[in-house]
Amino acid sequence: MKLSVLDRSRTRSGQTHAEALRETVGFARQVEALGYHRFWVSEHHGVPGVAGSAPTVLAAAVAAATTTIRTGTGGVMLPNHQPLVVAEQFGVLESLFPGRIDMGLGRSVGFTGAVRAALGHDRDDADAFGPRLAELLGHFTDDRPVRAYPAPGLRVRPFVLATGAGAGVAAEHGLPLVIGSFRGERAMTGAIDAYRAGFRPSVWASEPYVVISANVAVAATTDEAWRLLVPEAWAMTWSRTRGEFPPLSAPEEVLATPMTDRERALFEQSLEGHVHGTPTEVGKALGALVERTGADEVLVTTSTHDRAALLTSYRLLAELDL
Repeated sequence: MKLSVLDRSRTRSGQTHAEALRETVGFARQVEALGYHRFWVSEHHGVPGVAGSAPTVLAAAVAAATTTIRTGTGGVMLPNHQPLVVAEQFGVLESLFPGRIDMGLGRSVGFTGAVRAALGHDRDDADAFGPRLAELLGHFTDDRPVRAYPAPGLRVRPFVLATGAGAGVAAEHGLPLVIGSFRGERAMTGAIDAYRAGFRPSVWASEPYVVISANVAVAATTDEAWRLLVPEAWAMTWSRTRGEFPPLSAPEEVLATPMTDRERALFEQSLEGHVHGTPTEVGKALGALVERTGADEVLVTTSTHDRAALLTSYRLLAELDL
């Protein structure tokens, strides 16, 4: 089973965005040494807790700092950008780091109304994802009136990031699918089944390819692994009650924080559905998840306050025989 990493350049309390970005580059070197298949970075705008706002720029830094691991985006949010410019950016990346670049593409727009306004887009722009994706791919197959040099003729591998509707777009265009259980596992497996049933072979992929995204925490004890999930769960709770995604706090600080009934319910909800535990527990749980979904690859997206503990989690995961 191929294991890959999505790092969102999460900031920790008391840390600058610049420090978080440098840590992402250093983390890429570490997981490359552990044998992970890909290292992807994300796109977020106007989010205090996430430093990763320019994924192609950060992917270039990661690729320059590593030698073998595939590098890319998870993903570029295509409604925010002109396909011509995206094609040019990935053409440059592929030209500089041939055979190592992945083009993960999503259909989301800004996190809040103010961010969407600043980007010059709104929620409805996500509906044009399919046509914009076709336009972007056309720049690589040299099927556009304006050439996005140096993209024409290059084969940067594209992926579609989906929570639901995007799975159909991936099937229609014959692209690999990246999907998580954000809406529950039943919805995820249903979308995967529909993707496989509707898949149309293309120059990009001859058959369906499914990457499942999951938060995975591994530690010496089940409780230690659970505590790794606490900072991100509280950040998610904060964002849903205050409209702002904050830097990560230490788990002991979070657990000592008084919570309203609503905050407690959201916090506990945010801790559900993740794979965590000892190596034995995680091996069984992750293996069962892969079997239920038929996934070809697992993209691990875990964030926590303690970076040393996070690296240990990724090391223990890499050592599992999945």
